[in-house]
Amino acid sequence: MSLFLKPMNLPITDWRGRSVWLIGASSGIGLATAKALHAAGARVVVSARNAESLQRFVDAHPGTQAVVLDVSDATAITAAARYVQTQQGLDVVMYCAGYYQPVRATSYSLPEMLRHQDVNYTGALRVLDAVLPELLPQQRGHISLISSVAGFRGLPQSLAYGPTKAALINLAEALYYDLSPHGIGVSIINPGFVETPLVAGNDFPMPALITPEKAAQEILKGWRQGAFQIHFPKRFTRMLLLLRVLPYRWYFALVRRGTGM
Repeated sequence: MSLFLKPMNLPITDWRGRSVWLIGASSGIGLATAKALHAAGARVVVSARNAESLQRFVDAHPGTQAVVLDVSDATAITAAARYVQTQQGLDVVMYCAGYYQPVRATSYSLPEMLRHQDVNYTGALRVLDAVLPELLPQQRGHISLISSVAGFRGLPQSLAYGPTKAALINLAEALYYDLSPHGIGVSIINPGFVETPLVAGNDFPMPALITPEKAAQEILKGWRQGAFQIHFPKRFTRMLLLLRVLPYRWYFALVRRGTGM
């Protein structure tokens, strides 16, 4: 098989008996993916701060477990990782936690900038610190990070959010170099607009808006194909990938024209 056709990760085609820990799974894409994985036969553990939402998921999905967790608490994350490894094992770890508020330089807020960084990026670093010591000795597993097309290039109103998602993309690329020789897969998930609480307050048109359930199916499809980058919906994300390679003069002009900003 050609180097360019070979899957970048070991394809995950059978979820029966496979353990998955989803961090940030009380709503949106994380919750929808947890439901889809349970339906496919996976042993699912969900984590988030919202204990009530997690309990509703566990009550409706027999055999699943919940670990209440704040991604800002490194000690708690380490304890949770050891617990999940002991109870279920760690086959796939998915970081779904996210925070978004529109921020522009004309209304700059350092607390908002740092809040985005702590949840969207530093939280992922804390999870890696907890799970890599568990995954490396077993020489297998998979780490998946949810980023966004907002991480491709700078966008209006994304002064706080976009850089954290760009950091996740770069982080996943570096992780892939280091972990693939050890049998550990890495994937970065770059959704377009998904109908979640995260974007509920947006006051601008959201092209190609899809449901969390559709997003979950796209994620499972990407894992099944052994993809490194999983992006969707393609009719929207392919256009943004093309914009990624344009010279800045063209890029800024096109985005300003398209957004009116």
